[in-house]
Amino acid sequence: MVLAQTVMETRLLMRNGEQLGLALVIPLLLLVAGTEATRVVDLGPGRPIDIITPGVLALAIVSSAFTSLAIATGFERRYGVIKRLGTTPLPRWGLLVGKIGSVLLVQIAQLVILVLVALWLGWDPHGGAASYAWLVVLTLLGTAAFAALALLLAGTLRAEATLAVANLVYVLLVVGGAVLVPLSRYPEAAQTFLSLLPSGALSEAIRVVFEGSAPPTTSIVVLVVWAAVAAALTARTFKWE
Repeated sequence: MVLAQTVMETRLLMRNGEQLGLALVIPLLLLVAGTEATRVVDLGPGRPIDIITPGVLALAIVSSAFTSLAIATGFERRYGVIKRLGTTPLPRWGLLVGKIGSVLLVQIAQLVILVLVALWLGWDPHGGAASYAWLVVLTLLGTAAFAALALLLAGTLRAEATLAVANLVYVLLVVGGAVLVPLSRYPEAAQTFLSLLPSGALSEAIRVVFEGSAPPTTSIVVLVVWAAVAAALTARTFKWE
């Protein structure tokens, strides 16, 4: 039943052009524009494509696991879809797992396309197969954290408020969440705070693994803590009506 729900959620998501645009088109545009980013923002030493690509991969995870999921779930709750599905033989936890499963399926396509485009643009990642293996692990951790936050948001706020907050958070993370711009380029006073955000932890970890090293333990811990706390709060506060 959970697998069937995952497939259905994926089909619904694929029919939603706005969410697909948010999940794929925006990261692709930022990836291409990143080659000219040094004219606007000081990204530090190194080629712009090598600096911007890990951040774009992290942003793609945030786009699908947080913003798209929060908005879709919020409006499904408003229109009574969540309530009706909650009365079917599918367990309520199965419904939420199905949503997260569909996000992971979309992310596979996202990350494959973004990596291929980045390589075509001249991206030169280090670490070989190990770096891509770490990317899979970090994607799972990042998805767990941001999906839990998305469901927490969608399960407590009205649909319109969820739409506004999810988009606002997305913009704030793009502009100043240590996603596209490396953490080291921020003032020292802000680095500690940003490294404790799931966005900062995820993007920094992806940058490190494609430099050929294992991700920082602190980044892993931050993502696990955010996922655990948000999931616990979601389980306690999610409203089905």
